[in-house]
Amino acid sequence: MPDTSLPPFLESLSLDSSVPYLNALFPASNDIPPVHVHWWPCKQTGVTPSTVFLFIPGNPGVIDFYPPFLTAIHSKDKSGTLAILSHSHVGHDPAVGARDLSATSRTSFIYALSFQIRNALRVFDSLSTCFGINTHIVIAGHSVGSWVALQVLKLRSAAVSGVFLLFPTITNIARTPNGQLLSRFFRPPFPRAASQVARVLRFVPLTIICRLFPKYPVAQVMVLRSFLLSPSSIFAAMTMAHDEMLNIRELDTAILDKYQHQIWFYFAEKDDWVEQGREKILQVFRADPSTVRVVHGHRDIPHAFCINHGEELAAQCYEWLVSGGFV
Repeated sequence: MPDTSLPPFLESLSLDSSVPYLNALFPASNDIPPVHVHWWPCKQTGVTPSTVFLFIPGNPGVIDFYPPFLTAIHSKDKSGTLAILSHSHVGHDPAVGARDLSATSRTSFIYALSFQIRNALRVFDSLSTCFGINTHIVIAGHSVGSWVALQVLKLRSAAVSGVFLLFPTITNIARTPNGQLLSRFFRPPFPRAASQVARVLRFVPLTIICRLFPKYPVAQVMVLRSFLLSPSSIFAAMTMAHDEMLNIRELDTAILDKYQHQIWFYFAEKDDWVEQGREKILQVFRADPSTVRVVHGHRDIPHAFCINHGEELAAQCYEWLVSGGFV
């Protein structure tokens, strides 16, 4: 059973002794709605974490997709002083509770990237204030979460110990193969129309959804089904995706160059959400290749690694934590 103590800035949602993490809520603050969080406390009780691993998800930003990956990292820790916190994106996670679409349509700006950065910053600042300068905070971002993580690094560089960018979509997403194929469907009025599909899916048996996603473990199908049954979550994710297509454009080479000693990269062998962006990123480090920490993943590990390949990514992230002196 995990330590039942949460950091003081979190509120408990439920206690489940069958899992090694705590289900919690980061309450509303500074006009930002509450978000769903998971907290893995240190294995040693009563100690201050030596490192907090802060995880920012991709899109959809539903953290229930990621416990196999994050639990695997936590289980590898031999020091007993590693803690992990993951947080959802504003509006994406059905666990926080649905918002009615009429309200959502009036406040769609809260799903924009700028608002998600504010959300990530308030979580980061709360960790930094709570645990102080003797605790490392290492940020990991998946997909668009990598872009958000870089913005936190840019704004809080002195307090960030390291940043792990997993399948990073940090440049010209709209020009990638998937961006060119799907970006039109993220524009209004498609998000509102697509969100109505949730009302139809309520009548689709779970067995049918399992057949549609045969490679998904049942637990991941359940998470996907919960997301697809939430009109507000679909609207939020698609609205944010539209903002990604519009605003994640030219690579911020300055931030990569300035903070290259604090950044690690993981790329898929083939990734239709990254594509030529990988080469642009690596060009930043050509002048001094010794400074870049890059892993090119096995061909079978996809962009959506959290579905079936959490263990492989956990092993890599833990290796980085060790080599960086964080655990």
